[in-house]
Amino acid sequence: MHHAEARADQGPSMIRGRVRQVAALRWRTGGLLLAVLVIVALPYMVTRGGAQQSLEAGELVTRSAEVQALVYRIADQTHDSESAIQYLLADNPYIRAEETAQTAERIVPNLLDQLHHLVADNPEQEHLVDQLSAVENGRLALLNQAMQRYQEHDIAGAGQALRDAGALFRIDDIANRIVQNAEQQLLLRREAARQQSHNSSLVMALTAVAQLVMLTIVVVVSERQIGERLRAEIGERQAVQRSQMILQAVREPIALLDNSLRTLLVNAAFSELYGVSEDSRGEYLDDIGQGAWTDEVLQQRLRDVLLRDRELWDYELNQRTIDGVERHVVVNARRLQQEDSENPALLLTVSDITARALVEQQVKELNHQLESKVTQISDVNRELEAFSYSVSHDLRAPLRHITAFAQKLELHLGEDADATTHHYLGVIRDASQRMAQLIEDLLVFSRLGRGALRLQAVDMHALVDEARSFAESEAPGRNIEWQIEPLPVVVGDENMLRTVWQNLIGNAVKYTGQCSAARITVSARRAEGGEYEFTVADNGAGFDMRYVGKLFGVFQRLHKVSEFPGNGIGLANVQRIVTRHGGRVWAEGEPGRGARFHFTLAAVEPPVNNGLPLS
Repeated sequence: MHHAEARADQGPSMIRGRVRQVAALRWRTGGLLLAVLVIVALPYMVTRGGAQQSLEAGELVTRSAEVQALVYRIADQTHDSESAIQYLLADNPYIRAEETAQTAERIVPNLLDQLHHLVADNPEQEHLVDQLSAVENGRLALLNQAMQRYQEHDIAGAGQALRDAGALFRIDDIANRIVQNAEQQLLLRREAARQQSHNSSLVMALTAVAQLVMLTIVVVVSERQIGERLRAEIGERQAVQRSQMILQAVREPIALLDNSLRTLLVNAAFSELYGVSEDSRGEYLDDIGQGAWTDEVLQQRLRDVLLRDRELWDYELNQRTIDGVERHVVVNARRLQQEDSENPALLLTVSDITARALVEQQVKELNHQLESKVTQISDVNRELEAFSYSVSHDLRAPLRHITAFAQKLELHLGEDADATTHHYLGVIRDASQRMAQLIEDLLVFSRLGRGALRLQAVDMHALVDEARSFAESEAPGRNIEWQIEPLPVVVGDENMLRTVWQNLIGNAVKYTGQCSAARITVSARRAEGGEYEFTVADNGAGFDMRYVGKLFGVFQRLHKVSEFPGNGIGLANVQRIVTRHGGRVWAEGEPGRGARFHFTLAAVEPPVNNGLPLS
């Protein structure tokens, strides 16, 4: 038992020691390779580089000599041709004089091409050779002309062409300049070669110094590594002790098992929870905790982890621990390879989630209750909508009868009816018309809650302009000062949003009817939550904030009908539409100093309540 304990204690320490040894070996190997590179490869590379540069310098010197030789050869060929033509014109030709006179025209162009190739790496010489080519081509052309005139027996013309060639195209000056330039290049290249030789000597000296430094570094580092290894071994032993202390201090049960699911190491939390001794070794897992680990599925999963190197994550299990408490735990396991054994080990951790499981169960029950309440509310809303629609629809028929028979009664009485009768009949008609309007408004209110949203891009500025034009047509002759700021494009139901603006702007126009100069402002801003906030403000009658809660109720009014007409359902429609679009609506006011109505709309598509209309 004590031997197994010692092996388990030394396992992590041996692993860390092996890792450090491998790292140190790699570091030393890299250092030795670098030293070999500096000591052997660098001198070779320097020597080879110096030899290559010497060869290049010799090639440049040879090239300068070839340039001089070609220039002299071109000049000689040209002068030989001129001399041959002069002999021919003096009627004192020598053998093959005509052939010699035509040789320059055949040979010189090839020599010029060779000269161009040799000076291709020197722009200055290349420019001089271009000049030489131009002068040489001109002179050869005149020499050719002189030869042609000689063959035509025009001795005077041939002589003049020969003199023009010597006077107009002087090749000697340019040839001398090319030769001088080549000599200068030769001197410079020799100096560069000497400098390169000096640099090579300096590099070799530096290389020797580097060799000594590298050898010194290798020796010093080797000595330092020995000291570091000793310190590392001491630190490793201390780390093992700290790891043991941490393992025992962790409140999560942890156990290390062998490939037969027998204990190698357990911490204090595991010992306390399952009633096993902290120095327990060789006990089978299914014998621990009075049957807490006898679950066959868990046993098989743990064996799969050992055999197939699979990890076990968050395996939930109900266990009755040594204290007799039923616990809901999560088991995790992974395979570890032991340093001193070919058989793998199993690291087992246990997390007690009993409290979390109870909370999750409570949350599930509350969610179920909430869903039930939502369903009940949705059913009640649908029933209320249906009831409202049915009542409103069924009231129309008797109302039409009242209106129709009141009109028939008035026609039946004719001129026999007195003033009181006409008054009563007028009251009946007015009440019927008001009742019909109330029913119509109630139907509109009901439809707003039942209809599906037809989402599209809606230009709010265009809707405001349309509502303003409609409101002004309903109040001709009014002096109204409008201030409409730029409004955004939103996603919503265009017809419903049109109703919102018509109600809010219509109210602003209506409640400023007693003002000599009405002012109505429409604005929008981006709220902190990213939504749009729209505002309609006026300087009209306003209202008392104590009654603001009644503003958006059905048939709720804060002013008399005799002061301002209406039936009190417009703002209820506004609230229902804005709520269905995922926004909110509120108002601010002060009696005699106007009112401000605000509503918000999402900058993206409004939410959908599972396809059901929002009340």
